[in-house]
Amino acid sequence: MMETNIKMLLASDDDTIHNQILNAIGTNLSIQLVNPEDVVREINRDVQDIVIFVQPNNDIAVENIQHIKSVSPATLVIFIAKTSDFTLLRNITKAGASEFFVYPEEHGTFVARFPTIIKNYEISKQAQDGSVSTFVRGRGQIISFFSGSGGVGKTVLASTFAQTLKLESTAEVILIDLNLQFGGIETMISINSNRSIADLTPVIKELNESHIRNVSQTEEYSKMDVLISPCDAEVAETLSEEFIAKLLRTCRRSFDFVIIDLPSFVNNQVVTALEESDQIYYVLSPDTPSLKIMKQFEELCTRLGIELNSKTKIILNQTGKDNEVQEKDLKEVLRFPIEATIRRDIKGLQPFINKGEPIRKEVKERRLIPFAKDIKKWAHSVLK
Repeated sequence: MMETNIKMLLASDDDTIHNQILNAIGTNLSIQLVNPEDVVREINRDVQDIVIFVQPNNDIAVENIQHIKSVSPATLVIFIAKTSDFTLLRNITKAGASEFFVYPEEHGTFVARFPTIIKNYEISKQAQDGSVSTFVRGRGQIISFFSGSGGVGKTVLASTFAQTLKLESTAEVILIDLNLQFGGIETMISINSNRSIADLTPVIKELNESHIRNVSQTEEYSKMDVLISPCDAEVAETLSEEFIAKLLRTCRRSFDFVIIDLPSFVNNQVVTALEESDQIYYVLSPDTPSLKIMKQFEELCTRLGIELNSKTKIILNQTGKDNEVQEKDLKEVLRFPIEATIRRDIKGLQPFINKGEPIRKEVKERRLIPFAKDIKKWAHSVLK
């Protein structure tokens, strides 16, 4: 299959599954087979590059994966589940598993994806040594844009940020409009299609990359993928939390960046997206009403048990000298760090919004408006 010097451990007490995996991997890779109960001892004895962890008969998987990641954060953990258990897979992901496959249904997907997983891991390892400069990320980043206030520019920020990531790197980027009732992304970047996220409903249980690419649209200039909203309140109600979680996890496995534009309210679908996110960008206008609404959002998340502290950052939008509140004042009252400051740019931005034109169109555009320049600076800091 391939030749590599990386160390791999296969933790399994299921003969059928681990024989399938060993046959798929072939003889060119060195892999050690151990019982799941012996993983902790093996990791303590010798750090592994990759651990393939087959769901054991007892419930030690989450605890053991947490131990692997605490001892060796750089170790890539691939989890093989025997059932499509929503709660288990969520807990496994939180514990630190970067990839998961459900057997036997996804054996073919594992075989197809495994060479890429190995290749990405090796390049990533080299990049840590400073020898590779191209963009590599083994596990896709889910980044959500949210604001409790409407009209703060969240959708134009999310779409331009996604376009910029795609144009300024070799990363695979998908933009998802989870404002399921009213949409907005399709207007912002002039996409006309009768296909939407809702078209994935019939295949959600076996969802894979090809399903997503069949339904997504390709943005003309940046060539990023876009999943648009059904723009239908009745259809929106039929998309469950499990649908949202499955969609985002499948996207994470196929794209480097999954950018989500969320609506300005909290329901079960939004809660699921926030929980699945690696990064939440809260878009804040520098004024008192926006600050009050953000505090209400923080209180609601505390009641719902949504973890914000480790993954929430502020995007301060529409800043200017005449703002009621200045950035230096906000730093004293905000719980979360300010990730980026975007200048108010009505003159530059409005023509694009009025025409429904993407703000970024080329890799090396000479005449970027101030808004786009600020986004570019921010995107570069994320790519680094």
